[in-house]
Amino acid sequence: MSRVAVIGAGIVGACVGWELARRGAQVVFIDAGRPGEGVTNWSFSWVNAGNKTARRSYFDLNVVGMAAYRDLARTIGPDSWWHPSGHLRWADDQAELLENARLLADWGYRVELSTGADVRRRLEPALAIADDVPVLFCPDEAWVHGRRLVGRLVDEAVALGAERRFGTAVRDIVTGSDGSVRAVVLSDGSRLEVDCVVNAAGPDASQIAGLVGRELSMRHEPGVVTRLSCAGVPVRRAMHAPHVEIRPDGNSLVVLHSREVDARIEAGEDASQLARRLRVLARRVVPELGGATIAATRIAHRPIPADGYPSVGALPSVPGYYEAVSHSGITLGPVLGRLLAAEILNGNSADLLADFRPERFRGQERVG
Repeated sequence: MSRVAVIGAGIVGACVGWELARRGAQVVFIDAGRPGEGVTNWSFSWVNAGNKTARRSYFDLNVVGMAAYRDLARTIGPDSWWHPSGHLRWADDQAELLENARLLADWGYRVELSTGADVRRRLEPALAIADDVPVLFCPDEAWVHGRRLVGRLVDEAVALGAERRFGTAVRDIVTGSDGSVRAVVLSDGSRLEVDCVVNAAGPDASQIAGLVGRELSMRHEPGVVTRLSCAGVPVRRAMHAPHVEIRPDGNSLVVLHSREVDARIEAGEDASQLARRLRVLARRVVPELGGATIAATRIAHRPIPADGYPSVGALPSVPGYYEAVSHSGITLGPVLGRLLAAEILNGNSADLLADFRPERFRGQERVG
């Protein structure tokens, strides 16, 4: 029976570990923090493929990721983590919006073209949006409560025999004379003998990769997410307005994000300033948020490999080392968990991951 150390207990690590545990592997979850409380809890948590059209293979992987969520909900039960309520988008550049809609339709993706007036009547009455503005509605998209889902998956894996090592970091990965993974050494001084490791460490993935002599280049793209507290949440689904992204987050919270506001992080604005900017933008779109207060804000560093696409699978130069690093961790978590578990335990190399293998970054392994 394989013993696998899953480094990182965010959405991707939780999905990988759960899939491995239910297939009979001995899993050890390792995280310096608490499960699901890192980037997973501070992302927009939008399950979609409609925003992933730059490369067809990436779009296709995300479509399968959406289907994997529906499978997951049927398997473990939807509870309070799963919200398949669709997604709305409208934009200042209407021509680009409509072109994107045509492309998605050509690729067989369900997208409905509506107007601001119709959206207010049928879907979101609280929006301040002009009657004639074109709006795209993608009914198959969703949002998830990432921290709750991670907690559920880790608990289920533990019930199947998985171990938890939280509050301690990986200090070293030990390899044998043949270069294969043999053990991990933790910051608390313990050593765990393992057959393989999965690097699902999110923003810390390059540091973990370095422990096996790999230079995994990552983009530096910090993002700020704010939660507003309100007596009643006035929106029902995730949406992208021209300058701000808004979604519900339970019965009393709303999540906000904006790439425009992200751009001000490098200018030195602190989290409280950024949060106020987000609140102003959100109130313009949803006036009922006028009385909402800022509950919490976090600047998180997104785990994005240098070329912008996931790095998933075995690294041939280090037997027993696997990567599961992706910016689209929320959408891709369940499908990456399924595919990587099959690769680790059965040697199955999925065609869906052909464009996203770690070895595409050639020349990034150090010798000696």
